[in-house]
This record gives sequence, structure tokens and C-alpha cells, in this order.
Amino acid sequence: MAKGIMYIDGQRVPFDGEKNVLAVIRKAGIDMPTFCYYSELSTFGACRMCVVEDERGKIDASCSMEPRDGMKIRTNTARLLKHRRMILELMLSSHCRDCTTCEKSGKCRLQDLALQFGVRRVRFEDTRPHYEKDLSSPAVVRDPNKCILCGDCVRICEEMQGMGILNFAHRGSDLMVTPAFDRQLSQTNCISCGQCAAACPTGAITVKNEIGQAWRELYDPNKRVVIQIAPAVRVAVGEAFGLEPGVNAIDKLVSALKMMGADEVYDTNFGADLTVMEESAEFLERLKKGGPFPMFTSCCPAWIKYVEKEAPQFLKNVSTCKSPMEMFAAVLKDQYKAKDAEDGRTTYHIAIMPCTAKKMEAAREEFRHDGVPDVDLVLTTQEIIMMIKESGIRFTELEGEAPDLPFGMGTGAATIFGTTGGVAEAVARRVVEDKSKNTLQAIQFSGLRGTDTIRSVTLPVGDRVLRIAVVHGLVNAKKLLKDIEEGRAYYDLVEVMTCKTGCVGGAGQPYGLIPVKRQRAEGLYEADRASLIKRSERNPIVTELLNNELKDRTHELLHVHYKDPRK
Repeated sequence: MAKGIMYIDGQRVPFDGEKNVLAVIRKAGIDMPTFCYYSELSTFGACRMCVVEDERGKIDASCSMEPRDGMKIRTNTARLLKHRRMILELMLSSHCRDCTTCEKSGKCRLQDLALQFGVRRVRFEDTRPHYEKDLSSPAVVRDPNKCILCGDCVRICEEMQGMGILNFAHRGSDLMVTPAFDRQLSQTNCISCGQCAAACPTGAITVKNEIGQAWRELYDPNKRVVIQIAPAVRVAVGEAFGLEPGVNAIDKLVSALKMMGADEVYDTNFGADLTVMEESAEFLERLKKGGPFPMFTSCCPAWIKYVEKEAPQFLKNVSTCKSPMEMFAAVLKDQYKAKDAEDGRTTYHIAIMPCTAKKMEAAREEFRHDGVPDVDLVLTTQEIIMMIKESGIRFTELEGEAPDLPFGMGTGAATIFGTTGGVAEAVARRVVEDKSKNTLQAIQFSGLRGTDTIRSVTLPVGDRVLRIAVVHGLVNAKKLLKDIEEGRAYYDLVEVMTCKTGCVGGAGQPYGLIPVKRQRAEGLYEADRASLIKRSERNPIVTELLNNELKDRTHELLHVHYKDPRK
């Protein structure tokens, strides 16, 4: 990698391996404005906001320039300031400017930069046609009128997920980002991962907002509002209130939800422990019967949607276990039937999730009983943050409150579900015969944890050595499927997470790049280390349920069979 010294605005700045001049500028403590630059994707160089001027007066985009020893550049000259203001003014001229009511208001990059550069008026008329919003997706809303053509959504859909749902269409002033043939998202193979919304710098693609529905239910005296909180939410929700990424804020979140009107608040870790028990039992049964292998985990709804749409030949390999959210919800609704009949109220179940695809999962027919969904509403971490702010609650000053019992008890194995490798590690803890502390540590350092997009380990179980793979980022899962199908790889168990880093990097979380997501993951591992119970089979509430009330009903409440759409 290149090494050397650059001179930025007269400041001597060493560089060592930075992939572009933009990275060196930021290393120098200068916040260079960008729209289309996303450090985890390929360089696009379209917005031209990051342009710099060299000593000869040449202007070029710093994101696409390689640093060179002795290079001298200016980041802030009269020409560059005029240039950036003109770009912003042109963007605003063709942009829907209902900023005060926009979902991204206060978090919009265009809004931020317009304020930063003092753009107070727009001299140009908006001559572009105005388009209808695409409300067809259960997970995200697409508003083409707010698109600035940065291409972030196009690249993230192709490069991170390998789906290519969005792309540029038409030319010149008619250029726009849209699904092929101007279809709605619901008419495509979109898996509702929502990563396009996470990357979008404006309000062109946003998470579907269902806060109004949540407030209506919380205010309804005839409803008993019961909430579950996913593992990954606890280590990200505090970021919006000044806490560091990875700080476990579940106790404060429980307090906030009770203040907002929730009747009972539970922990999805309980559902994760149920999932470990059932998924481990199914895996051991497959080992006895000789397959089919590999068995794919079924916790990620976007992954399930992908298999149904794009690789239905692997549906037989997907575990029949429901996700922790749906397992918990099915048990909860079943347990509350008698209580509802007794007091004349209806239990309304809200799940707080890091994932936009959970909105799609909750709406599936497979997760309804007697026509009623087990999860009535899914709110993302972002949505619950907005609700807390609406309530005027000073989150960091709250006194913590533990989740309610009996469904507030979870193990360390359940907590790590929120990061890539966590599901596989939890299952490994359950199926290995040696339950000693040394074995637990051996699993921890086996390679299941880490940042590699595809990683595999071998673990002894009885007289057999198991091959386990972990993959995150759907584009990487597609590569793994191809290797398996063509006989270049064999695994007994494969954990797939659609989003990079797993649920801590879900599109419903506050915005953060890989370093932030790793901090969240470390927060979950810290919660695991602090947990007194490390294995799911030692959760007394789970074992009590499985041995008694659920003994002959696990297939009915905890499992699902996905149908091959080709048949």
C-alpha cells in the first residue's frame, strides 16, 4: 500500500494505505462533504461535492484520486465554495422540499449541507415531472421526488446484497432510479432488507413509518399492549441519546416503554432460547437421518424470502423453526387467550426489531392463527427512538427496569443472536456433548466469531466432526450457495444473515458504518459474558414450557414449512 506525505491546506499529512485522497483529508480532521461516497461500496464519483483544487488550479473529485507522495491540494477555495453551492442549489431545484414533514428531516444529508453552505434560496425552477410514492413494500417507502441520483441505493442493492432491484433508467434530465420497467417494489424480487433506505442520504427511500398505529394501540383502553425487544436493539437504541454504540440500554428502554403506556415488556431472548432448543433438536434429528444437508438457519426473514424467490431448490434445507420473534409471538398469543377472555381486553403484540424485513415477516400468512397475526406490529429501532423523543423522555436519565417475567428471562446464547455467527454459536453450545467452561471458550475462539464475510469451522459432536459455516451479506450467501450446489463445498449447518454484521447492522437501526456495527456486536458479547446462564437448555422458563404446555404443540406453534413456489 502507498505511503507518503501529502500537503492539505498547507498541513503536512502522512498517509499509509488510505485508498483515496478523501480518506487522507478526513484523517487530517477536515469534514469533506459527500453524497455518493459510501466507504463500504465502490467509488462512484458522481456528486462532485468532494472536489479539491491542486496547486495548478485543476479541480478533481477526491474520492476517486489516489494519494501521492508530495501532492499538494486545497479543500476550501473560492472556486470550490461556489462550485459546491451551485451543486446544492441544482439538487434542491429538482428536489421535493417538504423538509419539515419529511421522514429524514434532521437526518438528511442534503438538508445538512444546504445549511452548512448557507444555501438560503433556489434560483432555478423545478422542471422535473413529479412521481407517485411507492408504498407497496411492507418495509420501505420510495419517493422518487426526493432522489438526488447519488446511486448509493443502486450500489448497495447490487454490491452488498447482489439483488440489483434498483438501477438508473433513462438519460440526461430524465435520469432516475427505479426498479426495472418502472415497477413497484412489491412487483420485484425485493427481499425487504431495507439496506437501500439505510444508505439513502435523503428521504428518497425511508423505513415504513408505523408510529401512528403504535400510538393508537397504546392509547386504546381495550387493548393490552405487550412488547418484545430484540437482542440487537438494546446495543443501538442509546446511540440516539448520546450513549456509545454497544452500550446495553435494554433496562432504560423497558422503563421508557412502560412510561409510554406499554402494559408488559418482554425480551426476545426468550424466543431465541426457544429457537436454539428447537433448531438444535431438528439438527440432531437430521444427523440421525442423514440429511438433508446443509441445514440453513431460518431466523433472517430476508434470507427466507431470497430462497423462496431465487433459490427454491434449497427450501428443503431451511430449518422449519420459526424466527425468535415469531416463536415468541405464537407462544405469547396462545398464553394470553385465557387472560383476554377473562378481562375482556385484546392483547396487541408489538415487536421492536433492528430489521425492516421483520415487517414483511409479520405480515406473512404462515404466522397467523385464526386470521390474526401473531405479531400485530413491528417497529424498528429508529421508530421507537422517534416515539421516545416525541414523548419528551430523557432517556439517559431513566432508572432502569428489567423486562417482565416470565418471558423476560434469556441466556447469553440468546443475546448473541443479534450478531453474525451468534445463531451458529448458540446451536453449537447446545449440541456439543462436553458442557464444560473450557468447551464454551473453545467454541468462542473456534472462528464462528469474526468479521470475515464467509467463515467455516469444524466442531466435534460425538463421533462426528461437524462443518459449520457462517455468512453475512446476501451477495456472499449467493457465492456460498453456488459452491455448495456445484460440489466445491460441504457443510452440515450454515448460518445466513442478509445484512453485513448480522442484526446489529439491520436497516432499522440508527445509521452506522462497519466500525459502529462492530461496537454493537461487542456489546452483545459483553452481555453474554455478564450473563449467569450461557446455554439455552438451562433457561428454566423455556424448559418448563417445552416439557409441559408445549410438549405436544411444538409443531403447531414453533415450526413452519415454507412452500416451493414452483409447485
